Amino acid sequence: MFTGIKACLQLKQLLDILCSPRVQKQGRSSMRLWLRGLVLQVLRSARGTCGSPGQPPTLPAPQKVVATWEAISLGRQPVPEYFNFAHDVLDMWSQLEKAGHRPPIPAFWWVDGMGAEVKWSFEELGEQSRKAANVLGGVCGLQPGDRVMLVLPRLPEWWLVSVACMRTGAVMIPGISQLTEKDLRFRLQASKAKCIITSDSTAPQVDAISADCPSLQTKLLVSDSSRPSWVNFRELLREASTEHSCARTKSQDPLAIYFTSGTTGNPKMVEHTQASYGLGFVASGRRWVALTESDIFWNTTDTGWVKAAWTLFSAWPNGSCIFVHKLPQVDAKTILNTLSRFPITTLCCVPTIFRLLVQEDLTRYQFQSLKHCLAGGEALNPDVREKWKSQTGLELHEGYGQSETVVICANPKGSKIKSGSMGTASPPYDVQIVDDEGNVLPPGGEGDIAIRVRPTRPFCFFSCYLDNPEKTAASERGDFYITGDRAHVDKDGYFWFMGRNDDVIISSSYRIGPIEVESALAEHPAVLESAVVSSPDPTRGEVVKAFIVLSPAYSSRDPETLTWELQEHVKRVTAPYKYPRKVEFVSELPKTVSGKIQRSKLRRQEWEK
Repeated sequence: MFTGIKACLQLKQLLDILCSPRVQKQGRSSMRLWLRGLVLQVLRSARGTCGSPGQPPTLPAPQKVVATWEAISLGRQPVPEYFNFAHDVLDMWSQLEKAGHRPPIPAFWWVDGMGAEVKWSFEELGEQSRKAANVLGGVCGLQPGDRVMLVLPRLPEWWLVSVACMRTGAVMIPGISQLTEKDLRFRLQASKAKCIITSDSTAPQVDAISADCPSLQTKLLVSDSSRPSWVNFRELLREASTEHSCARTKSQDPLAIYFTSGTTGNPKMVEHTQASYGLGFVASGRRWVALTESDIFWNTTDTGWVKAAWTLFSAWPNGSCIFVHKLPQVDAKTILNTLSRFPITTLCCVPTIFRLLVQEDLTRYQFQSLKHCLAGGEALNPDVREKWKSQTGLELHEGYGQSETVVICANPKGSKIKSGSMGTASPPYDVQIVDDEGNVLPPGGEGDIAIRVRPTRPFCFFSCYLDNPEKTAASERGDFYITGDRAHVDKDGYFWFMGRNDDVIISSSYRIGPIEVESALAEHPAVLESAVVSSPDPTRGEVVKAFIVLSPAYSSRDPETLTWELQEHVKRVTAPYKYPRKVEFVSELPKTVSGKIQRSKLRRQEWEK
């Protein structure tokens, strides 16, 4: 948006010369006027905005720029033909920052919990990411459209490489550090990635399967040590030039590919464009996350999940600081101590982490700056929300979305919250509950959460499942994209999550959502956390089974008595037919690296017995 500012200043100088007394004395007024008109025409068509003669270039107010992006995000203004997040957003904030239009806080702030810190302003982020872009385009030889697999823990280089991919036009493919050799082989082969960037922990697995991946040309190692057949990213970055010309990408050019966790078959490749992610999160960043240029936003998610990108594309368009803790393991005390020590204003975690946090004595911690909290990634139990609010005075604002979308539903800051609801539809999406034929259901009717894609498909939407037209076609029903999640909507437009289609339990023809049962269990003091899945039953086909982690105070209670007590509790709190007919007490639940409970593992365990 603001490249050409230097050119504007040079043209201004030329204009001043043309209008100087010396030139006037030389006559040729018609030639002078023609040149003056030509220069003004160039100025008007420049990508930047120039000030009056003799003044530095005038930058638009940040509020006006963000308001324009927000209007596009809401579907109120057309998407531009060309868009590049690094050039049009980050470089603009760098200019605004230098002009004094932003508070003196970092754009990026990383800590490792042991004293090391990295802080970058937008200007420093721009400089470092241009150096990283020269590494990708130089040694790696990457061209626009080439694919890069990015498998890093929470290290500053993840954010650098993400921006560098935007600058070069390369397509980033994030993945979690816990990927196995089989996972890596499948992803590299399916994506035909030309480059992989990873750390010491994952490099051995890559070496074991790289011979099976003919498209893989370059292996970049983010490390302070070397490894045979790998190129050291940090060494190259130190020597790289800070001068780089950003790729001119169209809004519909690919930006990122995410592999969805497959419930049946292999994971699918979800492709997003420069605009779908680059502009699609601006409105939710303003409304749900409620970010401004004064905020410091910490999302505890792993870099391999879409929520890391959601944070990037929500925070930086709004001029906010992204805070990152290395957080090698999810630990409640580490999170609470970090919130107490650093001026974090906005926190986002999966509900499972909040469930762990409320088990601590929160009165021992002082969150001096924290003012807004968000939950997403799985359903939020009302009990967790109420405990967090009672102990901190802060509301939990739940949001819901998918790898294929941006934010679908949310509880924006300042809106009325109905405990247990994931909020109202987030524009520009038209969200409905539909039946098996694609017909819109009235309030109260249980069905599939769906987004209208005809006659107009929202721009902030995935392009397709790459190389899988059958799955792409199967994701739509009539005029709607089908999320695969079940819910109902009330008369006020609030959506109530019931579970994934494959999570829903059908027992004696009754449909039971696991979230309802888990929420009921969470209200009992004996339950630290739980996961509810289907379990085979010879009479009913399947029944509700609850895996329960007990609170320490109840760990020595008689299991049979406690099982009966919990079953009776669920019968009182929700419909009696939903109570868990089977209960198993466990020491822990299987979780992803980001803390989400893996019900699929428990369900598979039950049905394979």
